[in-house]
Amino acid sequence: MSQSRFNSVFLTQRLSLLRTLQRMVGNPSTAEDLLQETYLRVTRALGERPIEHLEPFVFQTARNLALDHLRARRVQARLLVDDLPEQVLHNVAAPAGSSEDAAAAEQLLKHLSISLGQLSERQQQIFIQSRLHGASYLEIAEQLKVSASTVQKELKLIMAICMGVANRHQ
Repeated sequence: MSQSRFNSVFLTQRLSLLRTLQRMVGNPSTAEDLLQETYLRVTRALGERPIEHLEPFVFQTARNLALDHLRARRVQARLLVDDLPEQVLHNVAAPAGSSEDAAAAEQLLKHLSISLGQLSERQQQIFIQSRLHGASYLEIAEQLKVSASTVQKELKLIMAICMGVANRHQ
């Protein structure tokens, strides 16, 4: 596979790659950096050996770089927190939100509460056990005498309802 073929594939898939990276890392600037690193890594790999399936290789390289970045960020965050005395952590003030933010959050909470109140009793129990008590699908299924698959499907529906409410009130 030639460098010119890679350049063509890269230019064709650039936007798709960038969107994938942005979804993974949640930061457009970091995604751009990872995209450039992907280009460099694939170029280097092409110089070392032929690559039969170039497109999947490019996407896998980008994905691996994003996962490495996320892993490193998690380790760095853990190290920063571990280095601070616990008392310092508890004394850090949360950023104060504006009254507009508080009002918007209160409205969102009100609408979520109304939507959750319209769920069936079983759906409410699934939501409470899963999201408030951290119970697994299997634990909830045993408690409610339904299948774990039912719990999963119900929770997926409930979360879709919550996301719909949140999206309407942004």
